Amino acid sequence: MGTSIAQSLAASVLLRVPALADVLVCTIYEQNPGYRRLTSVPADDLWQSCHDNITRVVQLVADRTAGPDRPAGDDHFDAAHATGQRRAGQRMPLDDVLRSFRIGGRIVWEALIDQARAQGVDDMDALLDVASKVWEIVDAISSEVAVAYHHTERRLLRADEQRRAALWEGVLNGRARDPAFAHEAARIIGMPVDGRYAVVTVDIRAEDHGSVALLQRRLTAARIDSAWQARSHTLIGLLALGDSALDTALAVLDEAVDAPAGLSDVVVGLSDADVAYRQAVLARRTVPTGRSEVASLKERLPEALLVSSPELAAQPVQVWLAPLLKVPAAERQVLLATLETWVAAAGSVRRTAELAHCHRNTVLNRLHRIHQITGRDLSGGAFQVDLALALRAARLFMPPEDG
Repeated sequence: MGTSIAQSLAASVLLRVPALADVLVCTIYEQNPGYRRLTSVPADDLWQSCHDNITRVVQLVADRTAGPDRPAGDDHFDAAHATGQRRAGQRMPLDDVLRSFRIGGRIVWEALIDQARAQGVDDMDALLDVASKVWEIVDAISSEVAVAYHHTERRLLRADEQRRAALWEGVLNGRARDPAFAHEAARIIGMPVDGRYAVVTVDIRAEDHGSVALLQRRLTAARIDSAWQARSHTLIGLLALGDSALDTALAVLDEAVDAPAGLSDVVVGLSDADVAYRQAVLARRTVPTGRSEVASLKERLPEALLVSSPELAAQPVQVWLAPLLKVPAAERQVLLATLETWVAAAGSVRRTAELAHCHRNTVLNRLHRIHQITGRDLSGGAFQVDLALALRAARLFMPPEDG
């Protein structure tokens, strides 16, 4: 008896679906703030979705086999799946979508009760069965909506990530010189098209990917906006400096980064981010093996020139230091340190002794020992450039345990 009553009431309500859809749309706008606040769901889309889902709910009320265990692939869930997919694509929050289905369930139930009164149905047990069936159906349909929504959301997220990654690669490869591309990349990455920029590259391990949030917070505190792209072993940061000095960014990175890193010089506009990226990569290469520090290109220009041409860098090392690099490590380290200090002191023995905290005769003895080993005359002016480059190259390319 209950089944025949449900079928009779449902058949009558099906004739009123367009009017019920009108009521549901108005009720959603009144009682569901998300649809008022967001404009991503067009009115005709909302009406059609209300119409189709009301139809499916009422059809399932009349269906003897309807219930929460109905197969998920059943055609009666096509409207639910379509709604979940569209709302995910429209970025409508899932809670707001499901609230609309609960409102719709109430309106269907009220329509069935009105029809029962019109037909003089007074079988309370039958009506309770219909009520129970309506809410089981609404719950089942809501579950299908959520499944479709989450599936679409994951697919869109993957597409967004792929799009973002493609835009990042384009920026780093110079495509931002195209104004249209630059504006699209800026919109997706969340950075300005114009302004002062720098790029930083940081070596990372898999477990270090969480460090992006820390870097962003610290840079933001220094009034520097940043966007980050993680690769397998490298974190790339695009820094919008604004009015901040490059040294400010360097100070933040020095404090926050415990890994080899390279910082570019300043470039103007997103269009030159590829130049800054190449500079950052080159600066990173100037960090000696085994060291964790942030190398700023403007402070490492000689080293950058050396690492950009290892074959040429080897020549001053061979000319000035090759024999010295073959002596035992303990003596070699002392003599190299003395040479570096002597070069930094512009060849002044007195100043070298002060910087090295030793007697000037000790410096003279060490310089004489270097002359004996290398055969090079240190009294000329060539050391100002050639020897300085040789020493930098040796520090860059020597294994850390020998450095």
